[in-house]
Order: sequence, then C-alpha cells, then structure tokens
Amino acid sequence: MKRIVFTVTAALSLLVGAGIAVAEKAPAGADGLTEAQVTDLKTAWGEGIVKIGSVHTEGGDYRAAAKEHIEAFYAYGDSPVLFKPTLASEDQFRGDMDEALSYFVGGGIEEDGGFAIAPYTNVRWENEGTIVSGDTAMAMGNYFFMKPDGTEVKVEYTFGIEQMEDGAPKIVLHHSSLPFTPG
Repeated sequence: MKRIVFTVTAALSLLVGAGIAVAEKAPAGADGLTEAQVTDLKTAWGEGIVKIGSVHTEGGDYRAAAKEHIEAFYAYGDSPVLFKPTLASEDQFRGDMDEALSYFVGGGIEEDGGFAIAPYTNVRWENEGTIVSGDTAMAMGNYFFMKPDGTEVKVEYTFGIEQMEDGAPKIVLHHSSLPFTPG
C-alpha cells in the first residue's frame, strides 16, 4: 500500500532550496495539527460509529449518542461543514447538525435509514495519504465497516480537518462514497 505524507514545511524547504521565494502562513493553533492527531481523530470517529450502533442495539438513547458524536467530531457551529454521506442521494449534502443527525440515526430526512445504527462492530482504516498544513489537514483512503456477521463494507473517504480555536481538531469536510462497480 502506498502511503503519502506531505507537509507544507517540507514543500517550502524544497522551494526555498531551489531559490523560489515563498510566504508561509502561520498556523492558528500553537503548533498546528499533526499526522498523529489526524489518525487519532479517525480512530475515535470509527469507535463512535460503533458506539452509536451498540447503544441502539441495547435499547439506549442512540440519538443522544449520535448527537454527542457529531458535536465531538464535526465543526458544526464553529465553522462551515461540507458533508457528503455515503448513502445520501436525494438530499446529498448535510450542511447542518440536524441533517447530519438524520443521516446517522434517521428521522429528519425521508431517505435516511440511520447509517450508524446498522450496527457495526469495528471500523478499519486504510489511509491513502495525509496532507498536513498548519491548522488544517486532509486525509483520504478507504474505511471498512464490519457487520456483526464479520463481513466488511468498503467505503471511500476524504476528511478535511481543521484545528479549532480551542485546539481541538474537527471535521470540516467529509465525503464518503461506495467504490465504483462497472456495470
């Protein structure tokens, strides 16, 4: 598997070394984001999806678990969020908290069956690459949602992550899609 990690600092060093003048933007956070923070966010996001399904299966307040998940991982209320869920076709983009909640647990938008209440027992990540630039980062690859019977559903993802004023990394762009199937 290929793995790409690119930082603006490394690119700037190459450009300066080649005699090309550049101006570097200072990150909003004290040190900016790190690849480890991006990985940790993705891992915790997957664990949160598993938790929502588990709470639903056990008869608990899965809507509250989903709302907590969205508040923890998405920048709704702090920054615009561009969210294109995997299983959305009529209302393809979810620009606010209520639309995201509907996608995760159903209820607000007719086509939503509640992606996160499926349930899933694990989320496994295969990252294609991560680009870190100060207080922002992008990551792309595949994530695999394991069903209770042990089968996995492969989904392609792109996350855009921004470090918030309080230093917390949050998702500002999330695009998911099923892999192309030739027809």
